[in-house]
Amino acid sequence: MHGTGVREDSYRTSYQRVARGLARVRPDVNLVPCYWGDTYGAHLALGGASFPEREQDRALPGAAADDPLAVWALLEQDPLAEIELLAESAGEDEGGGFAPGRVDPWDALAARVRALAETGPAADAPDDSDGAAALAGELGPQLTAAALRVAEELSLRLSGTARGRDAESMAARAVVALATRLTEHAQDAEEPMPVDGAARDALVGLLTDRLGGTDRGLKGAASWVGGRLLGDPFLWTVSPAVQAGRRRLTGKILPESGDILRYQGRGAGLRTRIADVVALTREREDGPVVLLAHSLGGIASFDLLAMEPSHGIDLLVTVGSQAPFLYEIDALTGLRRGDELPATFPRWINVYDRRDLLGFVGERVFPGRVTDVRVNLRQPFPRSHTAYFAYHGLYERIAAELP
Repeated sequence: MHGTGVREDSYRTSYQRVARGLARVRPDVNLVPCYWGDTYGAHLALGGASFPEREQDRALPGAAADDPLAVWALLEQDPLAEIELLAESAGEDEGGGFAPGRVDPWDALAARVRALAETGPAADAPDDSDGAAALAGELGPQLTAAALRVAEELSLRLSGTARGRDAESMAARAVVALATRLTEHAQDAEEPMPVDGAARDALVGLLTDRLGGTDRGLKGAASWVGGRLLGDPFLWTVSPAVQAGRRRLTGKILPESGDILRYQGRGAGLRTRIADVVALTREREDGPVVLLAHSLGGIASFDLLAMEPSHGIDLLVTVGSQAPFLYEIDALTGLRRGDELPATFPRWINVYDRRDLLGFVGERVFPGRVTDVRVNLRQPFPRSHTAYFAYHGLYERIAAELP
């Protein structure tokens, strides 16, 4: 029984691998396939009709195709990232050096940023039609702390280097991004603080004006981020090229995530598929029947055996299973948290690797009803989740448990 995201070609390869592994240790065993990916897996049955078309965005204000939101994605990860990037690449200020009465341009900007903390960032705003003052009020005292920290970083990292043309807007973005992060921390928020992009940009523009800047755009800043889009998976997802290829990207990840979602909402068909294969096997074979199930296949097998009589199953072997975890958070279809496994539930062996972040243990969840078997696949995640059936030791362990 395969897990999520597996389709016919991949299943055929895995099935042959398991057949070779079992033949080596128990040649008397008859392996029976139970493939379900094509029938009960997730598919874009309407050809992706649910995806928003990129052309639809052209009517939205501010939604130009080249809008460099990657800058804000970078600042979401690190509010001081633009300053750090500039410090790494900026050359020495050729017109700098000591001169009587001369103040380093970056130190001068830092002083103006500190002044924001004294007068309040939204001072002198004529109205709040753009939401800047309301956002400033919501960020509250954290704007002061953010301004002081950004001023410190400007002097520490950039003093003595050549000054960029959009330095004021860069500093303003850092203040707003850092204040947002500090507000979330102060509120111990469990999810990102909701911020209207237009209000955020208006507040950045207001701060840029207060700092004496004139360039509010992100085109210059985007050039700093562009080189990082391909190297950072998170930033890569906000690239306009990836947004345009959303249908293709989703198609690649759909089998893995979509199979899980479809099973949670429409899992009866897959459970019936398992039951039918088991019934047919019992008709054709005289010996005991064992279910060997990986990942989502293990969840479906668990649900089936918890909801209905044992179907004549003598042993359940789950590999890289999430069933104990789903029981703990009360997300299983077949058994509510707090309920005990039925007496008809068969003997259960649960194989896991500690490096497999999708493999969980069951002995503390179902005391006396499952035996956990730890293996060492010597692989990092996510390969550790798919490497079980290539591990020779797995078959020796299974052979010892087979009826």
